[in-house]
Amino acid sequence: MGKLATIDIIIFLIYFVVVASYGIWIYRKKKSESTGSKDYFLAEGSLTWWAIGASLIASNISAEQFIGMSGEGFFVGVAVAAYEWIAAVALIIIAVWFIPIYLKNKIYTMPQFLETRYNKSVSLIMAVFWLFLYVIVNLTSILYLGALAIDTLLGGEHLHIIMIVLLLMALLIGLGGMKVIGYTDVIQVAVLIIGGFATVYMALQIVDQRINGAAVGNAFAGFNTLMNEAPGHFKLMLNKPTTTTTTLGMPQNLDVQKYVVLPGLAMYFAGQWIVNLNYWGCNQYITQRALGADLKTARTGILFAGFLKLFMPIIVMLPGIAAYVLYTKGQLPGFSGVKDGAYSAILGFLPEGLKGLAVAALTAAIVASLAGKVNSISTIFTLDIYKKYLKTDATEIQMVRTGRWVIISAMAIALLFTWTDVLGIGGEGGFTFIQKYTGFISPGVFAMFLLGMFWKRTTGTAALVGVILGFVLAIFFNSFAIGIFGKETWLYTAFTYEKLENGVVHTITEIPFLINMGWSFFITIVVMVLISLAGPKVNPKAFAIDSKMFKVDPRTMILIVVTLLLLTAIYVRFW
Repeated sequence: MGKLATIDIIIFLIYFVVVASYGIWIYRKKKSESTGSKDYFLAEGSLTWWAIGASLIASNISAEQFIGMSGEGFFVGVAVAAYEWIAAVALIIIAVWFIPIYLKNKIYTMPQFLETRYNKSVSLIMAVFWLFLYVIVNLTSILYLGALAIDTLLGGEHLHIIMIVLLLMALLIGLGGMKVIGYTDVIQVAVLIIGGFATVYMALQIVDQRINGAAVGNAFAGFNTLMNEAPGHFKLMLNKPTTTTTTLGMPQNLDVQKYVVLPGLAMYFAGQWIVNLNYWGCNQYITQRALGADLKTARTGILFAGFLKLFMPIIVMLPGIAAYVLYTKGQLPGFSGVKDGAYSAILGFLPEGLKGLAVAALTAAIVASLAGKVNSISTIFTLDIYKKYLKTDATEIQMVRTGRWVIISAMAIALLFTWTDVLGIGGEGGFTFIQKYTGFISPGVFAMFLLGMFWKRTTGTAALVGVILGFVLAIFFNSFAIGIFGKETWLYTAFTYEKLENGVVHTITEIPFLINMGWSFFITIVVMVLISLAGPKVNPKAFAIDSKMFKVDPRTMILIVVTLLLLTAIYVRFW
């Protein structure tokens, strides 16, 4: 692995100076135009479509993808790219059907949506839920995985220092508000993409050199080598294991572990759609970028992000497969085989200069995500809790000041939790950790939003029951269903496998969490419908929907068609 050379440090410092200088320039330029809370939190009317699209990608692609998804690429292969490719379709759905409803009803935060559509109780409960999730799960995991990756690259002696540096960089950007975040994200995503593709290109050359013995590595030859040496890693659909119980050391044991994370075709019936539609359409962290724009700008920005998502697996997943092939061939010395270390292992073999660019790309992804996340935390707390319950007469200046203090506090809490990995993020893999625990509230939240948007009879009581029931069901299927109903029912199949961690063999029996999410969602929907049918036939809080809201212009339709055609070609190739 080693440490960074002088040229690497210079490249990284150039990245830092450019982003910091641009952020300060944007802040000073826009400061005189407006200083209100909506401008600070939402950059109302200030972001262009390309800034919105770039900011969506920069905020989404973080350590969770670079480290976590690359780790799953090492372990499972291309199947994990379903999260990215289905996201492209989800973003089309969000752009065409969700965003018009938000903008027509002047929605600025997700709790505000719930209060406008349902009632204050649902709004307050979910505001607290989201704050807890964003700070304790998302913020800490982004910080931990990112710092761990950079620390591994530097030799493994500076984890806590790196955590502090990353938070300070994110703080510098985050305190400037959404305009600064949105426009600096354009630079961040450019660095992310350029550095990411450069890393992939060099990784494939290394594969060609070390596996094929080429004097000068060829990236295309390296890619063909990956497909030949690891054909199972290039299957989008994992076959269901023939046995539900396996023993450590048996080949089927890994097949079971992979299927538990990505249960083949079954995950497309509900799990993948719930994950993506909830994340991209019902998530303050994401939708906030578009809520301050007009419909055309917001829609184009979201579709632009959807188009970019098609290429993200190349950057975040392919290095993991390269690490897998090199590791199995004994060409990755110093790597222990722990999946979340795969990306750092690949970076360790990059030449001087390119390593600095790769670290800059990784840092850009982490800092952009941290800044975007704390801004959303600040927005929800300030607009949906502080202004409504703690100080109803707060001035615009007080709200902006409160938002900045919330950013500082959220970062301090995240640092406290991350310092000793108290949540055990490193235990089961960062990407799986985030998807699994976010999935505890996703079914109920998505059911509540979906029915609230498109079914006028959905009542506040149904929404309150739904969000609680979805959470309870997720916990039930994850922890209690097997003990009550057994390992195999018409609802699910549970799998038992053995896993070696820190020299200790653990026997684990679980239902694939994407299957859990699907059943939690469907049961929640049914209960919410029944409760709503028992309520009033006319709901005065229902949103007015006009079919004209959902019409798209010809240029937008062309972008949608191109994205879907490319996605179809990908699935036909790797099915």
